[in-house]
Amino acid sequence: MKRLDRLLASPWRRAVVAVSAGALPVFAFPAPSWWWFAYIALVPWILLARSAPTGKRAAYDGWFGGLGFMLAVHHWLLPSLHVFTVLIAALLGALWAPWGWLVRRFLGGVSSPGQVGVALVVLPSGWLMVELARSWQGLGGPWGLLGSSQWQVEPALRLASVGGVWLLSFLVVAVNVAAAVLVSVRESRMPAVAGLVATAAATSAAWVWSPRPDVDGRVRIAVVQPGVVGGVGSGDKRFAREEALTRTLAGQDLDLIVWGESSVGFDLTDRPDLANRIAALSRLTGADIMVNVDARRSDRPGIYKSSVLVGPQGPTGDRYDKMRLVPFGEYIPARSLLGWATSVGKAAGEDRRRGTEQVVLNVGHGLRVGPMVCFETAFPDMTRHLAQDGAEVLLAQSSTSSFQGSWAPEQHASLAALRAAETGRPMVHATLTGVSAVYGPSGERIGSWLGTGASGTMVYEVPLARGVTPYVRLGDWPVHAALLVLAALCATEGARVFRLRRTAPEPHVPRARTAHESPARPGR
Repeated sequence: MKRLDRLLASPWRRAVVAVSAGALPVFAFPAPSWWWFAYIALVPWILLARSAPTGKRAAYDGWFGGLGFMLAVHHWLLPSLHVFTVLIAALLGALWAPWGWLVRRFLGGVSSPGQVGVALVVLPSGWLMVELARSWQGLGGPWGLLGSSQWQVEPALRLASVGGVWLLSFLVVAVNVAAAVLVSVRESRMPAVAGLVATAAATSAAWVWSPRPDVDGRVRIAVVQPGVVGGVGSGDKRFAREEALTRTLAGQDLDLIVWGESSVGFDLTDRPDLANRIAALSRLTGADIMVNVDARRSDRPGIYKSSVLVGPQGPTGDRYDKMRLVPFGEYIPARSLLGWATSVGKAAGEDRRRGTEQVVLNVGHGLRVGPMVCFETAFPDMTRHLAQDGAEVLLAQSSTSSFQGSWAPEQHASLAALRAAETGRPMVHATLTGVSAVYGPSGERIGSWLGTGASGTMVYEVPLARGVTPYVRLGDWPVHAALLVLAALCATEGARVFRLRRTAPEPHVPRARTAHESPARPGR
């Protein structure tokens, strides 16, 4: 123990330990997908911040731990952004500095049972504020929210239908806090055990109480995944590959065919020949085809990524323009200041343009679908709004061709399970290069994944569901509750400081002597 204390006495060594501890939760996410590890992964980080000699040092532990966490969950960006990835992780890691301070405030030293009880609510609330802040699209978006590591756990998916991914993050952090107390604070183990029992009780109650989606019919949706197509003329070659794969779907009684993100690299108004070829495929298969056009538009300036519906007679006129773009990948924030990122990585040479609103498209067979493009599936509010607007199926068109062989494709595909469970609507995740996947209205996997090495098609029997989940109805209520908790904490702490100042005895000040008094004989 003394050796460990000596090791942590060095600020630089302590920083390295904090970065390593903060990186541990990455193993709970795909590809490893050790979902159970999420419930203990924060314990080393919490114990480190708890042992900090000062509140300032605990804040640094939070900052460096946040750097490690952000770098780990985004490590697949390193080949594209290089050193810029580390810089972004360091900036976003600062969001965890107040959380590190809170850990020491409530768990440092000999924590009383009351402090531990408060910590079981305050620390998860503080974590949610960090996740909320970094979920802003301009800061990179909500990739790697801790609760999303539970995408394959049925009870967790049921909880997501009640409070979204936010409720899962809150409970996962609460369990970690309780585990850290059980390890380090013997005097306060009862509140920790009570917290674990409360978490189990809440999960069980949600399992029993939360309404299950009522399955009401099925539709047959096909995904076309061409695989990696590169080299000169890759746009034309990819289109030809998608065309050939789609022809194999003739006679399969389909309701919709979905191509991946950037599946068409030309504006269909400028290339009526391509529009006619897709329309011919629609007639051949008897189904509308949702393509994704990544091109400079002919009717307005700039490059857009758009989900475009094509029927037997050609484009139907229904389209959705991507609203939330990937920072640095599709645009550079403050390009006048950060434009140099293009010289050190694969940052966007030209900013894509944004769409202005979400849309629900009517497919030819009477099906209402809500499209999103790639990165947008990380945002729970987008799928929630589509469900509110009447979407029966959620669609995501994606491409992870830049990250083949990394953990990114599996992480991306797993997000659709959370979005399906939150909304009670099935979700189709179609990509150019994998992973393509489909999830039912409870977040359960439908059929098989099309992995990153696959080039082919897959037909899915997708169950439709009626009803509205509590999350769709109530929204992000765990975040609002966390805000109230932290507001109450600030008010309580402020009142405590004010009370201490009022009741503190005034310091004793010796009576001042006049110029005529004698030091030996006061008063003379």
